[in-house]
Amino acid sequence: MTKFIEVSGKTEEEAIRDALEQLGKEREEVSVEVVERAKSGFLGIGGTPAVVRVSYEYTETKAERVKAFLEGLFEQMGTEADMDITEADGTINIVLDGKDPGAIIGHRGETLDAIQHLANYAINRGGSGRVRVSIDAGNYRERRNESLVKLAEKMAAKVVKYRRNMTLEPMNSYERHIIHTALQDYEGVSTFSTGSEPNRRVVVAYEGKQAPKPTYREWR
Repeated sequence: MTKFIEVSGKTEEEAIRDALEQLGKEREEVSVEVVERAKSGFLGIGGTPAVVRVSYEYTETKAERVKAFLEGLFEQMGTEADMDITEADGTINIVLDGKDPGAIIGHRGETLDAIQHLANYAINRGGSGRVRVSIDAGNYRERRNESLVKLAEKMAAKVVKYRRNMTLEPMNSYERHIIHTALQDYEGVSTFSTGSEPNRRVVVAYEGKQAPKPTYREWR
């Protein structure tokens, strides 16, 4: 995409030099258009500076593209949110902060999950070098993860005590992964998923009635 800045100076050369310094570019990397030539005025009074428009090619980073997408999405939703964006290990992490985080999170995180899904689709659509977009608001993800681990351990204890399988409520793939991981070393139980999206559930099984623990692929 092409971007530009307009800069003024006493002379065209000074304005161009200032623009190049701001952009950190060389003269051959940009295109210059003189918007207004410098005028000295009468007896040095009433002069006007030169104005130049300096255009250059700019490639948006994926983080910038995600930010622009979310800004447009929130505008359509009638929601305002500040974004803290960081990148690490192929993941763009976004923490949202707004006046009403509940509207962004939604019931059991459904709105937040939908926003994250749309952002991942938008940034990876038709391109190479896929990245993962992780979005959180109001520290919901961490709190939800902690509650899922506690739920997993509580259900596993019941399975061992009563020696019968128990099926959890429907969860998305990420939440099911949390359950599987939390119980992968829990003695006396194994886990697997059953059903179809969006009603796919984790079964916490009494290991005495089950075959050996399934592979990670089967867990999902």
